[in-house]
Amino acid sequence: MERLSKRNFNEIRKMKITRNFIQNADGSTLVECGNTKVICTVTISNSLPQWLKGTGKGWLTAEYGMLPASASSRINREKHLSSGRTKEIQRLIGRALRSVIDLEFIGEKTIQIDCDVIQADGGTRTASINGAMISLLDAVLKLKEKGELEKSPIKHLLGAISIGIIGGHVLADLDYSEDSNALVDMNVVMLSNGKFIEIQGTAEKAPFDMEQLTELLFSAQKGINEIIEIQKDLFRNEMEWLIPDLELSD
Repeated sequence: MERLSKRNFNEIRKMKITRNFIQNADGSTLVECGNTKVICTVTISNSLPQWLKGTGKGWLTAEYGMLPASASSRINREKHLSSGRTKEIQRLIGRALRSVIDLEFIGEKTIQIDCDVIQADGGTRTASINGAMISLLDAVLKLKEKGELEKSPIKHLLGAISIGIIGGHVLADLDYSEDSNALVDMNVVMLSNGKFIEIQGTAEKAPFDMEQLTELLFSAQKGINEIIEIQKDLFRNEMEWLIPDLELSD
C-alpha cells in the first residue's frame, strides 16, 4: 500500500505556521497542515461568565467554524444554532487548551479562542488545537509585555493528531481521502509531558483489538512529539519564561 501523498505511514503532513496573522488579535496563527488551513485567534477580555465573577479565577472557551468554501461543496453558515459536530469540536478545543493553563494566574479574564477553517482536507479539529496552542502562547507573551503577568500561567505544551487504520496499516495525520476510507478513525490530544488529554476512537467499518489500539497510540505519540518540537522551535527564545522546566532539544 502507498499513500497518495507519498508519505510514510507514520509521517505527518508538512506543517507551516504563520504567527501574528491577524493584527487585532491578542494571539493569532495561520496553521497549514498539508491542504488543511485554519486561522486560530485568541482574544482576552476583562469579563467573565456570571458563575465565575468574584472567584479571582479566569476562564477559557473556544469556538470553531468552517467557512462556506472550505470544503468541496459549500457549507452553510451556522447563523443561529451550531450543529452537533461543531459543538463537539468546540468543547474539545476548549478542554484541550484549559489543560495547559493555570486560570488562577490570569485573574478575572476570559480567553476566547476562535478557530476558523478556511480550507479543509482532513484533521481540521487537530489542526485547530495545534494552532490554538501557538496563538495562546503569543497571547500570554503579550500580557507579559503589557506588565499584566509576572509569571507564565502555561504549564505544558500540547499537540493533537488524527490516526487511522486503512488497508490493515496504521496511518498518521490523515487527509480527507484517507479519513473517509478509514476502518478506524482516532483523534488524540497529548501534553508535552507525555500524558493524554483526549482519545477519540471509533471503529468506522470494522472493530479493532488491543494490539491495534497500542499501535495507534504509539503512532499518535510519535506524531504529537514532532508537533511539540515545532512549537518549541517557534518559541525557543521565550520558552524559558513560558515553561521554565520544559526540556528543549539542541
